[in-house]
Parts: sequence; C-alpha cells; structure tokens
Amino acid sequence: MIFRRFIQWVVSLYTEFVSEFTFVFIEGNRYQQMIKGFLNTLKITGGALVMGVIIGVFIAAIRSSYDKNFESMRLRKGVGYCVLTILNGLCKIYLTVIRGTPVVVQLMISYFLIFVDTKDGVPVGIFAFGINSGAYVAEIFRAGIMSIDNGQFEAGRSLGFNYIQTMRHIIIPQMFKAVLPTLCNEFIALLKETSVAGYLGVVDLTKAGNIIGGSTFSYYMPLLSVALIYLVMVMVLSRLAGILERRLRKSER
Repeated sequence: MIFRRFIQWVVSLYTEFVSEFTFVFIEGNRYQQMIKGFLNTLKITGGALVMGVIIGVFIAAIRSSYDKNFESMRLRKGVGYCVLTILNGLCKIYLTVIRGTPVVVQLMISYFLIFVDTKDGVPVGIFAFGINSGAYVAEIFRAGIMSIDNGQFEAGRSLGFNYIQTMRHIIIPQMFKAVLPTLCNEFIALLKETSVAGYLGVVDLTKAGNIIGGSTFSYYMPLLSVALIYLVMVMVLSRLAGILERRLRKSER
C-alpha cells in the first residue's frame, strides 16, 4: 500500500513537472530565449577571457620588469628607466581603479559613457568584463613571474636571448604552469560575473530566465534552470582545468 502511494506520488510529481516545463519553455518557443542567453553568455565570457589574458600578460610583464630591474635601472638612469617608471605608474592606476570599483558600475560607464552610440551590448560586455578581468589576471601573472627563480633569467641571457625573448620563451610558459589553478578560478569567477550583463540590455542567461519568469509568472523553474546551467558550465571548466593541470605535470617529468 505504501509502495503504491509512493509510485502514485512520483507519477503525479513527474506529470506536474512535465506540464510546468511545457508551459514555461515549450509554449511560445520560450526555450529560444534560454538558448540565446546561453550563447551570449559564452560570447561575453570567451571574449572577455581572451582580452583579460592579453591585458594581464602585458601589465604583468611591465610590473615584474620594473620590480626586478628597478635598482639597476635607477643607477643607470636613461630613457628606459623613465619609460618603465611611467608605464608602471599607469599600470598601478589602472589596477587601483578597476579593482576598486564594482563591475556593474564599470559596465554602465562603458555602455552609457564610452560606447554611447552602440546598441549591441555584447561587445560592450566583452570590453567591460575584459578590462575588469585583466586587472585580476595581471596580478596573478605578476605573482607567477616573481615566483620564477632569477636563474631562469640568467639562463636565457646565457642562451643569447634578450629580456623580451627570455620572457616569451622561458619565463611566461613556466609562469602559466605555476598560476594555472588560480587562473582557472578567475575564469570561473568571470563566467559567473557575466550574470550582471543584463544591465546593458543584453539577453544573457540570467536575463533570459527573468524574461521567461516575467512572461509566465513562474520563476522557480526558469531560475533553477539558469542555476543548473551555470553549475554544469563551472563543473565542465573545472574538469577541463584538472585535465590540463595533470598534463602539464606529466610534461615536467
């Protein structure tokens, strides 16, 4: 008797779920909003990730070069010392401003002040999140470069490399291995931060859930679906990061 009631409860629960799912997503082709939001989230995250890495490498190279060569360059003075000092100062201002202001404010400044005539919020989102991520990635990369032994720089010089070639061929590859776990955490955080892209009018994943909830007056299924999709994406990224990290360890042996 108890087993029969349990089966009936499961069947009724399944029937209610299918009915609610059909009403929320299938009727009116509202599932297309979720697909559109998912693709926009991937576009913004991917574009911002690439932009953040480029900015991070550039700023980390400047700041680490300044920290490692400051004393010797100060004694010699010259144009190189002045240029590196100015660039390092600009990088510090950038890091202070970006890390000291909320990402939502940066989004709104980008959309309403910088890209005034732009109607598509996806490129603006890529720009704003890329600039924001670059500040954090830069500090991750700088810490990785500073952790590399100075003997690696000397080895590069002994091979005939200049400073830029030494950074490109010897230091930066080792730096990536050292900071990979922290870098993956930053990418995961970036993926979740893009959920505020709706402030730009972009139909991202979170915005799509809100739109569907507002049109159906049923919020729990759209929002739970959004949360589940984010969870799956984070789990996939974590899995890929783990595989990459294990392969990098094998390459060191």
